[in-house]
Amino acid sequence: MTQIKIFGREPALWIALIGSLVTWAVSLGLDWLNAGQATAIVTAISAVLIALTTRPIAPALFVGAVAAGAAMFAEYNLAVSDAFVTGLGAIILAGFALFGIRPQATPAADPRTIDGQIVKAGPVRA
Repeated sequence: MTQIKIFGREPALWIALIGSLVTWAVSLGLDWLNAGQATAIVTAISAVLIALTTRPIAPALFVGAVAAGAAMFAEYNLAVSDAFVTGLGAIILAGFALFGIRPQATPAADPRTIDGQIVKAGPVRA
């Protein structure tokens, strides 16, 4: 399996760099960025990068990214309702069930037997 890289580096390194830059920005005492907001930003970015680069695809990571995004909005008083976040999470899971997970699953040979014979391939006749 090929490891996913962003500009030739592992995603964890980019997350660390972003976290360091945001922490440095907090130390500058900017009016629009406090420690809680910085944590929410780094968490949201981390969740999105991890969800996009993890293989095989894990739908729960995308739901986590949505929750982290909602926390970031809340830090800036742009709160969305719990029902909205939950509904969006359900849509993401349903979408992955339809389009994301099933296409990447390849079933092994069918181990069923008919009249004591193992069925390997082809149509099954009664």
